[in-house]
Amino acid sequence: MRGGLACTGLVNELIHGGFQQFIEQGLEPHCPSRNKIHSMNRRRVHNLKPARKETAIALDDSFAPRRTPLQWLVHGVVQNVRFIDASLRSPVVTGAIVPSSPALARAMIRGFDLANADAVVELGPGTGAFTEDILQRVGTRTTFFALELNTIYARTLRRRFPDLKVYADSAEHIGPYLARHGKSKADYVISGLPWASIPDESQDRILSGILGSLRPGGVFTTFGYLPFRLTSNAIRFNRKIKRNFSKVEVSEVVWRNLPPALVYRCTM
Repeated sequence: MRGGLACTGLVNELIHGGFQQFIEQGLEPHCPSRNKIHSMNRRRVHNLKPARKETAIALDDSFAPRRTPLQWLVHGVVQNVRFIDASLRSPVVTGAIVPSSPALARAMIRGFDLANADAVVELGPGTGAFTEDILQRVGTRTTFFALELNTIYARTLRRRFPDLKVYADSAEHIGPYLARHGKSKADYVISGLPWASIPDESQDRILSGILGSLRPGGVFTTFGYLPFRLTSNAIRFNRKIKRNFSKVEVSEVVWRNLPPALVYRCTM
């Protein structure tokens, strides 16, 4: 216990001390606003030929914010320090020790038509490993918001993505928040929740909220860590999604993630 408290103190010192200076000096730039991103996308897509659809999809990964090598290094270190800090404070809520990788983020939303979606919801975004990719792809008229139970993460997300609505609340309340935005159903629900560490009854409440909030043909996507797929909570969760969705697709292992992960794509 003493070791955990010592680690938490060290992490806090790093966040509020040295690394904060990097942030204040602009070495960790904010995510570009949605209008700026879409302006960049329009310029890039303008010169694409209609017959080269594969090329257009491949270019999606180039929409990431441009940073120098030093900025990428500091950005990665800061996000990992923040993630570890929140993990030490609330290990059950967090369910992980490091943020998800860019490779997993791409696998989570690969093939999604977010640009033409009416409503997209992210559950358990953590420090924003998936959020940045989602923001780069949603349309200017798309309603997009996030539900994050961990208040530390919620504050971090609001600072990092000032244009994004982030609510510090449980994922089971997705329906009321859709209604707050004037929507009854979502096209996509993208989840970073740690299902293997979520108790059975909580899983039921969250899944009930998701099922009641997806339009017919809507997609719920989530992931699970390969080493934990045979835990009792993970097995129960897999049974539940197969029972409640018309189609469940499982990806190949995303090895470029710590730990390696599988993506589950569930269609209503």
